[in-house]
Amino acid sequence: MVGDTRAGPPEGGGRQARTRLARAAVVEAARTLFVERGYAATTVEAISERSDVPPATVYRLFSSKLGILTALIDASVAGTEDSTPLADQPIARALLADPDPTRQLAGFAAICREVNTRTEPLYRVLVGAAESDPDATALLADRTRHRRAGQELIARSLARSGALRPTVSEADAADIIHALMSPEVYQLLVTDRGWPPKRYEQWLTQILIDQLLPR
Repeated sequence: MVGDTRAGPPEGGGRQARTRLARAAVVEAARTLFVERGYAATTVEAISERSDVPPATVYRLFSSKLGILTALIDASVAGTEDSTPLADQPIARALLADPDPTRQLAGFAAICREVNTRTEPLYRVLVGAAESDPDATALLADRTRHRRAGQELIARSLARSGALRPTVSEADAADIIHALMSPEVYQLLVTDRGWPPKRYEQWLTQILIDQLLPR
């Protein structure tokens, strides 16, 4: 309007907003298509069409179909818009510093339930993709290493505070946590056997306590 002195958003801010919207649209479209069709049967062109984002923009934002899946998994694991790693989030840092090992394990069981609930469909997509795509195989191995590294922090915290059962070493504790908190156990109990996620969390809390802490 002529004479209107109100300033609009800076041009750079407008571009950033459009980029965020395009990125969100691509991610949401890819999530739906990956789960519906599987990784191999989903093309970048299909994602572009579903998201109404030009293919060139999709490639500019994510480089490849695997880049889209990587972004999806990272965001689902983190549960935050900026994909902050779990180990760096305040709730995880607070639990690692908690002097009560029972409360600590219960807190991490709750986080594990939340993460697995968000990521289970995408994890199945990644496992399926890894059967035939070497890059997806490498991504699966990398995300497993990341998960293992985060879980080792729990074992280290329990060991340093003297909370572990005398017969359980820090290395053994890390192995036990890695196995019990795995996506495969969540899938077996919740997806395959129909356990409510809250029941899984309660079971996980109790079995971690039984396996790691003194009786």
